[in-house]
Amino acid sequence: MTDASANTATGLYATDAHIRKRNAAEKRFRLYGLAAVCVGILALIVLMTSILGNGVSAFRQTYVTLNVELLEAKLDKNGNRNIDDIKKVSTFGYAPLIQSAVEAAMVENGIEIEGLTGKEAGKIISKEAAAQLRNFVIANPDAIGTTVEFDVLANAQIDGYFKGRVDRADAELLKTVSPVQLDLSDALLEAGVLRTKFNTAFITAPDASDNRPEAAGLGVAILGSFYMMIVVLVLALPIGVAASIYLEEFAPKNRWTDLIEVNISNLAAVPSIVFGILGLAIFINFAGLPQSAPIVGGLVLTLMTLPTIIIATRAALKAVPPSIRDAALGVGASKMQAVFHHVLPLAAPGILTGTIIGLAQALGETAPLLLIGMVAFVREYPAGPPEGFFDPASALPVQVYNWTQRADAALVERASGAIIVLLVFLLAMNVAAIILRRRFERRW
Repeated sequence: MTDASANTATGLYATDAHIRKRNAAEKRFRLYGLAAVCVGILALIVLMTSILGNGVSAFRQTYVTLNVELLEAKLDKNGNRNIDDIKKVSTFGYAPLIQSAVEAAMVENGIEIEGLTGKEAGKIISKEAAAQLRNFVIANPDAIGTTVEFDVLANAQIDGYFKGRVDRADAELLKTVSPVQLDLSDALLEAGVLRTKFNTAFITAPDASDNRPEAAGLGVAILGSFYMMIVVLVLALPIGVAASIYLEEFAPKNRWTDLIEVNISNLAAVPSIVFGILGLAIFINFAGLPQSAPIVGGLVLTLMTLPTIIIATRAALKAVPPSIRDAALGVGASKMQAVFHHVLPLAAPGILTGTIIGLAQALGETAPLLLIGMVAFVREYPAGPPEGFFDPASALPVQVYNWTQRADAALVERASGAIIVLLVFLLAMNVAAIILRRRFERRW
């Protein structure tokens, strides 16, 4: 071995001060990256723990099973089963029937609570129960004069007692619940008349007033969000893909197309509330479309989603190797045939992924929907398409905002539950994007 080769070999393994400093810097950088990942995971765990801890209980509700006697003397005094006469009986006329059913359940199960009046016993039942009973009688007038078993909601305070939101110390201070009512609830639970079970109405029922928060549901909000996503998908996908194909494949490269591309990139960074102001000015004030309607919400979200879809689609088109285009043109295909028969199918996974991500972003937007009036309290379900697109409705993120602005703890619990539902939808859409990308992705 020569002296030169010996020195070179020695130099390969030598660790002078400069190399040690460089290695230490690389090690620190790796530690910084690992720490950042750990902080992000910790933040996600804390967030999910908070949401799940506060919101899972919204999917369970306390019910009381009652045998309600539908007295003909109160519900159909004429005895002719005329629907118009039956409808004249308001929910106030049904409340005494529910109170009597609670008292009967106490007698049947041998429950005696000192200091508890019949009126107080009836108040452990939600005010929604009277409305449900009235709707049942209107739909089944022949049931008048019989005794029917009902699962009715307990009120929010009784429900909160079994979920840990309300305790006996609170009952001493609150006007909406008393210690004797909690004693009655415990006795009914022991007798098997009262139980807490999965609450399907939280998913299907409409919103409720502050007087009956235990009956509030997401039905109208889910349907409204679904209608808006249909509008966004029908408009944003074809417009966004068509604009992307033109800009990427056909448009001449000059200052006008450069200006358009800069503006598209800028629009993708514009705060969403600006699109809400634009929708309020154009679609409501100028075009005269109804406030709080899915069609307006869908149009606003379409404007907001278009830049995202265009950018994602152009990136997918650019990812297709130029050799695909050249080969198609070389065998006699026209420019349009090369794009639509070869380039576009290969770019489809990226286009679908960008579209789904854009839809997921639109699904979670709140600010633009507040400006077009979708924060309104809506009890009625929108009709089927196409009429339903113009009916008043709410949306999932707006419903979360609405519930957090109201004071009752039961509605705050439901807001966390609605966040879980929204996260499930977003997770499903992102999983669909990953599956589509892996299913159709091709590597060159």
